Amino acid sequence: MKSYTKEELKEIYKARREKLFARMRENSLTAIVFEDTEGRRNPAVRYYTGHPSDALFIAGADGQTVLVPWDVNLAQERAVDCTIIPSEKYERNNIKAVKAILNGFTVSGKQNVEIPPETPYPLFLKYVDALDGWDVRCREKSLHEFVVEERACKDEYEIACTKEAARIGDLIIDQIEEGIRNGSLQTESDVALLIEKECRKHGCERTGFDTLAAGPDRSWAIHAFPGYTDAAWASPGLSILDFGVVYEGYTSDTTVTVARAPLSEAQEKLVALVEKAAETALPLYQAGSPIRLAGKAAENVFTKAKRVMPHTLGHGIGLEIHEYPRVSGKIDAEKVFKPGMIVTLEPGLYDPKLGGVRLENDVLITEEGNEVLTHSRIIRC
Repeated sequence: MKSYTKEELKEIYKARREKLFARMRENSLTAIVFEDTEGRRNPAVRYYTGHPSDALFIAGADGQTVLVPWDVNLAQERAVDCTIIPSEKYERNNIKAVKAILNGFTVSGKQNVEIPPETPYPLFLKYVDALDGWDVRCREKSLHEFVVEERACKDEYEIACTKEAARIGDLIIDQIEEGIRNGSLQTESDVALLIEKECRKHGCERTGFDTLAAGPDRSWAIHAFPGYTDAAWASPGLSILDFGVVYEGYTSDTTVTVARAPLSEAQEKLVALVEKAAETALPLYQAGSPIRLAGKAAENVFTKAKRVMPHTLGHGIGLEIHEYPRVSGKIDAEKVFKPGMIVTLEPGLYDPKLGGVRLENDVLITEEGNEVLTHSRIIRC
């Protein structure tokens, strides 16, 4: 991955914030609060500041911004071009912090502030009481929703980070296939713990989510519970492995199916259907193409075989494992793929008697078409 200078990162984060300020002015919004705290995680804080977690980010429409981190040392190391005030100055009380910072903003005319729509009602009332003179807004279809959609189209830095996560994930898949063939990986926990070790060896922050490794006896579940056990994996039948790795905040998301002989004719048909669905839908992952067409294309492959895929065809990825947009044949017709979106393509079928098959890769929507970033596959052995 290209090494970005501080100045280059400063310009990237500045461009993100300028879009936010412009939308705030369009909506006559004085200030907005983003909160990343236990129980109410919001990746927008990292998106606009570079600070990994546990902080408030407060922005004014005139360009004033303040980051209030729990860990000020981490913020000084990681935040990009931010005014940083440690939360201990406000007794680690977010309401006191928001009140003090908003009162220090230079504003004219009517003062209004939007807080996250996830804010619990009792906490909302505390904000209302504390922010005398401010119109406190907490609602759906707010500017926070704009930010969710804004994050769907990645900038060059986000694409570079995701490509690096994808590259590392591919290296791990290759290592897993080698372990299957030489017999060093025997159980679900073997493969899951290998991923934990290898992703960190290659500079990743963590896995994108709890790894899902399900051997032939458990692969019929969409998301096996528990995520992995000490049961046999990659043994005769169909085994599933769903994992992602996080590089500089951005995750990959891939699913490998291991098809170990002997397989029945019905199991072979499941594998063939999933591969066909992926091949059929991929060309429809294009800028300007209605998202629902890709979802319907995969669904039609299964319908003709009298099978039903019990989940959507894909979803956006980024700072979160599940982001906008959702790829399904049932979403609104006006929703289209846009350049910069990174979305999964993950057709799957699951049968309590036969086991499950899922094939998942990450796809970047480009101006010309798409670029498949990961190289997950059906591993036959």
